[in-house]
Amino acid sequence: MSVPLDRMRVLDLSQDWDIHTPGFALYEGPTVTWVKRLAFDKAGGQRITSTLHVGTHLDAPLHFQTNGLDIASIPLSKLVGWACVVDLTRYGIGDYDIYGPEHFEQWERDTGIRIQPGDILVIHTGYHRHYPSDWAAACAESDPDDTRYFIKHPGPTRAFAEWVLERGISWLAVDAGSADHPMNTVIRRVRPDLAAEAERKLGRPLSEIFPDEDYQIMHILLFPRGVIHIENAGGEIDQVLDRRVMVGCFPWRFKGGEAAFCRFVAFVPE
Repeated sequence: MSVPLDRMRVLDLSQDWDIHTPGFALYEGPTVTWVKRLAFDKAGGQRITSTLHVGTHLDAPLHFQTNGLDIASIPLSKLVGWACVVDLTRYGIGDYDIYGPEHFEQWERDTGIRIQPGDILVIHTGYHRHYPSDWAAACAESDPDDTRYFIKHPGPTRAFAEWVLERGISWLAVDAGSADHPMNTVIRRVRPDLAAEAERKLGRPLSEIFPDEDYQIMHILLFPRGVIHIENAGGEIDQVLDRRVMVGCFPWRFKGGEAAFCRFVAFVPE
């Protein structure tokens, strides 16, 4: 399918990045320092310090695989392609809930859109509206709540990760703090009080839902197979729900990088 770029709108599916942008659990957020000022140095200059899992970012296989591909080794031809933007909010998925293959197959039946081998899968949970600096609030009601955003968003189990491989999905993006369920990450240990709340909501022990061998399954199972993901997508994502559109992810050419800040965009016909 040809893409006439002269008749496309470019929508930004990235979130803001600034000194207030929170990092993932146990990751430091950014600092920005002015090291040159126009008045004294005839130019402005800044220094930034940050961990990489802050704001909209792309994880490379190196993040969870020794000697895995770094950011610079991921070709742009992989990072630009057709994507299905699946709106899970239509199925009433909320705090701590689990989504699986059945939701995506139901979405195919409801929309008539087939998630094809080689497609990029963009998962819309709606939790981007809880992001502390969701700049595109005009697209959807904004309700900043970083506890809900990082710790209560829905997520998958092994069944979904295996389905992603079976369906031949190229890579994923999600509008939440992690592609894994928050209770299948270090958050479960960092916030035991909310882990107990999640157990009450799900009605089963977390150790049963997320056994040790499945820890961060969306990273550990998929990355060695080249299925990587963007976390903290958002921005104008609500303008492309339930569609198959061309998207692009543009990190910098980071040699040795296990992750990178990125711009995530959709190309939409006028």
